[in-house]
This record gives sequence, structure tokens and C-alpha cells, in this order.
Amino acid sequence: MTLPDEAAVRAALSTVIDPELRRPIDELGMLAGVEVDGGTVTARVLLTISGCPLRGTIDADVRRALRDVPGVREVVVDLDVMTPEQRQALRDRLRPERGIPFSRPESLTKVYAVASGKGGVGKSSVTVNLACELAAQGLRVGIVDADVHGFSVPALLGIMQAPTQVDDMILPPVAHGVKVISIGMFVTGNQPVAWRGPMLHRALEQFLTDVYFGDLDVLFLDLPPGTGDIAISVSQLLPNAQLLIVTTPQAAAADVAERAGSVSSQTGQSVAGVVENMSGMTLPDGTVLEVFGSGGGQRVAERLSETLGSSVPLLGQVPLDVGLREGGDAGVPIVLRDPRSPSAVALKAVAAQLASAPRGLAGRSLGVSPR
Repeated sequence: MTLPDEAAVRAALSTVIDPELRRPIDELGMLAGVEVDGGTVTARVLLTISGCPLRGTIDADVRRALRDVPGVREVVVDLDVMTPEQRQALRDRLRPERGIPFSRPESLTKVYAVASGKGGVGKSSVTVNLACELAAQGLRVGIVDADVHGFSVPALLGIMQAPTQVDDMILPPVAHGVKVISIGMFVTGNQPVAWRGPMLHRALEQFLTDVYFGDLDVLFLDLPPGTGDIAISVSQLLPNAQLLIVTTPQAAAADVAERAGSVSSQTGQSVAGVVENMSGMTLPDGTVLEVFGSGGGQRVAERLSETLGSSVPLLGQVPLDVGLREGGDAGVPIVLRDPRSPSAVALKAVAAQLASAPRGLAGRSLGVSPR
């Protein structure tokens, strides 16, 4: 009879990833011990808090990892809770320094602040679809829902789970491979948030400082429409963030969107490009119905290029698509729900351009020194 080898058991457990922190449990100090008794393997796992909402996921993942180890006939998962000292050690390991990690000179995270001049242009839908597409490509992606008064990102991603708080560190929920934080996760029901400038700035600062996103490739900020408090706060807290302007083809929307992009000349930010949403919809007979007109996105790109003195590309035109709305209502963005649909194809093309854009290493520390 083959008996399980402890080294093989530990190797299998090293593949178990914490669903919130997205790192192996043994690396995080969560694997407290392994006992092999004949064909029975007992794994003692420490949860960050007693009310960990994903304890069932961790239990199932441990059992799944051990079921194919030769000789294992029974698995016992002993879930315990970290002591305050162990939690402190975890926080020190994950976040050795306070502050906003994405604003540090050595950060290689691409930060895109998705902005629009007016509401109702589908800015949040564009944000979540781009984030999910990049995550599906294997990138590490996060979203900060900075639209405090009009938050909608959790619903668009189907997130019902509240963030986990480990003392002064917040672990964001993960949906479709994307880490997300929103003020909507902290309010009851459809309660409005009636905050003024200083409170909005503090909320955004706390999201960027206290929420543990880990090492991200891309961070999206879903901004409120216009050029108010949050837009100014983003330029102060994340001066390296690039603006991604969303507009509809309508001339009136394009004029307002141009103002949202032009603010970068005052804040010193760059504009990554323009996305035109709700473009012409192709009908079954092949004709194109332009409900909101045409050409708005191109006009915004051309005017911003002239105003800013640098090329601002039109990254894509996303056609009006019922499926895009249905995917948002279902909490499954269309790039995942129906990747061959016209709107998904357009959004995937925009995501590909953002993924291939250079990080811009000028002035950044590479962590190396001459010998």
C-alpha cells in the first residue's frame, strides 16, 4: 500500500491560492502545519479573521489540491484563526510601507483614470469590460470605483461580497479575476452617499492606501463625470495616471468630453485615448442605425490632440448592443458573456491596445545599481 509522502503533500498545498490575497497560503503563513497518518492527511490552515467569508472556498481548494497526491485516502482540513501577532506579521509581509504604492517612482502599474464629461455614456460599463478582458489575458487587474455618488461597478461585476478587513488593511473582493473596491460595498441597500469635497478626497485616499491590491499590472479608476473634486484628487494622489476619455457619438456629449480631457493640461496628466461608446448598431438587414449620431469620438480625439499638443488616439468605437446592457445587469461583462458580439470585439480591441502600451520607464527606479 502506497503511503503519502509529506514532501509531496506540502508541494500540493503550495499550489493553493488564497482567494482574496491571490498568493499561495504557505507563502502567506496561513499553512500552520501538516500531519500525515497513514492515508489520512490533516492540513491546519489559519484564516485571517474568524468570519472569513471565503472559508468554504479555502477548504474546498485544499481538499482539491490533495486528492491527487498518491496514497492520500482521506483529507482533514482544520481551519483556525490567526493570532493578532500573526496578522501583524502578515500585514508587514504584504505592506512593509504605508502610502499609495501606485504613486511610487518604482511602480510599474499602468493606471488608467476612466473619465467622461457627462453621465450616462457607459463609462462604468467600458471600465469593467476592459478590466475583465485584461484579466482574462492573464494580467493582474484592479478597479477603484471612484464614482462615490454614482457607484455601479459592484453590480456590473455581480459582486455581493463585502471586503474583508484585517485590522487596518482591507482585502478587496475579486470578481472575474479583477480586484474591486467601491463605496457601494460599505452602504446598506441603495442608500445615497451625501459627501462633500474633503470627504470624497479622504475616501479615495483610503481606497488607495488601505486596500491591499497587491502587485497589479493595470489599475482602473472609474471616475465620476465632469472635472470636479475626484478628478482633482486623482491628479494629486496618482499624478502618473493616464486619462481614458469615454464619449458617445453625439456632438453635445463630445463637446463635454473634450473638457474632461482638456483638464489634463492643468493637472500634468496624459490622455491615453478616447473610446466612443454607443456607436452605430448594425441591424439584421445590414443597415447601421446611428441612434446618437456619428463622429463624436473622432472629434474629441482630434480636438484633444490639438489642445494638448500630442497625439490622442481614438482607441475604438463600441457599437450600441443590447447584450452589453444585459451583461451588466447579469453581472457578467459582455467580453466574457458573449466575446464574439460586435461590442465585445470592439472592447477587446481597445483592451489589446492598452495592454501593449509601453509602461514608460523614464525617471523610474529599476532597483539595480552598477557594480
